Amino acid sequence: MNFFSYLLDPSHWSGSDGLGLHVAQHLLYSLIAVAIAALIGIPIGMLIGHTRRGNFLVIALANSFRAIPTFGLLILVVLLTDTSWIPVVCVLGVLALPPLLTSTATGILQADQQAVHAARAMGMSPGQVLGRVEMPLATPLVISGLRSATLQVIATATVGAYVPGFGGLGRPIMDGLRNGDYGQVLAGAILVAGLAILLDLVLSLIGRVTGRHLRFKPPRSAVVETTS
Repeated sequence: MNFFSYLLDPSHWSGSDGLGLHVAQHLLYSLIAVAIAALIGIPIGMLIGHTRRGNFLVIALANSFRAIPTFGLLILVVLLTDTSWIPVVCVLGVLALPPLLTSTATGILQADQQAVHAARAMGMSPGQVLGRVEMPLATPLVISGLRSATLQVIATATVGAYVPGFGGLGRPIMDGLRNGDYGQVLAGAILVAGLAILLDLVLSLIGRVTGRHLRFKPPRSAVVETTS
C-alpha cells in the first residue's frame, strides 16, 4: 500500500473537506491563539521584568497552566460554552500563554544591566528604558518563547478535532482513523509536522534578523560614567 497516495492526490486538496482548507484552518486557528496569548503575556512579562516584582507569580502561573490537562480543558470549555471553534482557540491561547509570559519576563530580567544603567544616565524615562533598551535586549528570549508557544499550539490544535465544528489538520487524522484510511491519517500527520517545522524556521529567521537590528549600543561616555 502506498501511504503517500492520499497526500499526493490533487483531488484530496480541493473542496470543502480538502487538505488545503484544513491546512488554512489549522494555520488560522494557531495564529489567532498565539496572537491572543502574545497580547496578554508579553505586556505582563514586560511589566514584571521591568519592575522586578511578581516574578513568583510568573513561575506559579506557568507551572499551573502547564499542569492543565489539554483534552480535559477542551471538553470543559466546550460544555460550558458551545461547539464552535472560538472556545477551542481560546483554550489554545491559554496553553500558549506560559512560554510567552516567562520568556518575556526572563529576557528583561537578564538584560545587560550596564546598558540599562547607561540608558538611565542618558536621562531616558522608565518607559523609554523598557521600550528602547530592555525589550530589544530581551527580544531573542521573547522570540524563543514565541517559537515554543507556536509549536505547542500547532501540535495541540490537532486534538481540537475531537470537538464538533472544529476543523484543521486533526480532522483528516480523525476521519482516517474512523474509516481505516491510514493514508489519510499519515497525510494529516505529515502536514502538521511540516507546518510546525515551517513556522519554526520562519520565527527563527525573524529572531536572527531582529536580533541584529535591535541591539542597544550606549555612547561610550555614558558607559564610562555608569561604571566609574
